[in-house]
Amino acid sequence: MDIIVCVKHVPETAEAEIKIDATGKAIEKTGLVFDINEWDDYALEEAVRIKEKSGGTVTAITVGPEDTDSTLRKCLARGADKAMRLTDPKFQGSDSYAIAKILQSTIKGLSFDLILTGALAGDDGYTMVGPILAELLGIQHATMVKKIEFDDGVAKVNRELEGGLEEKTEVKMPAVLSIQTGINEPRYVSIMGIRKAMKKEIKVLGLADIGLSESEVGETGSWIKVEKIFVPPAEKQAEFIKGSPEEVTTKIAEILKSRGLI
Repeated sequence: MDIIVCVKHVPETAEAEIKIDATGKAIEKTGLVFDINEWDDYALEEAVRIKEKSGGTVTAITVGPEDTDSTLRKCLARGADKAMRLTDPKFQGSDSYAIAKILQSTIKGLSFDLILTGALAGDDGYTMVGPILAELLGIQHATMVKKIEFDDGVAKVNRELEGGLEEKTEVKMPAVLSIQTGINEPRYVSIMGIRKAMKKEIKVLGLADIGLSESEVGETGSWIKVEKIFVPPAEKQAEFIKGSPEEVTTKIAEILKSRGLI
């Protein structure tokens, strides 16, 4: 089974101090550590497990500048057979729709049975690339996938729904599946895997190579344009009540009474 995994190179911001850059439309990336998007990490692991069980190949593809090679090298070290980087200055400012067009123009010329993406992008919180890519390719898709089984050209998947529920459905292959975290346990990268990955080629394609025009990518080819990023204003503040237990309970009672709650 030939599988394509779409991955994204994102900053790790959980414990970092985030600042907005001079444009007001992006965050300051200087000093931030970048790695593979968490949801894409699970998608890659699932692809490698399927390959190990059924045979075939795994190709990792990303859209981004040269420094995204570190994420592609990690994919190769973890079991991907090939890696492709789609890079062009004209791609700057592309939203999920434009990114999906870039991926579709590249993938349509490749042999594949399955395309896996992460269910969510950890940097912007969007979930659109997978479904849009499927629509552009004219194939079926499923999102928030927690389990995959195969049977005679059909992928049987469990999808995570709200309220702790799951849905079991079938999609005809080839298909696009957006993977949710928890579907597996991503493996560690071995030293031997890293050494092998450093020797493998990363194929680089630009705008001229994928058959799109300049007007179809970047901000011009996007549906969404970022106008401003800002820290939400603090509309309410927490009040810390100090004193003895009796004083604290009296104060709480007064607050509740003043607001008509008791």
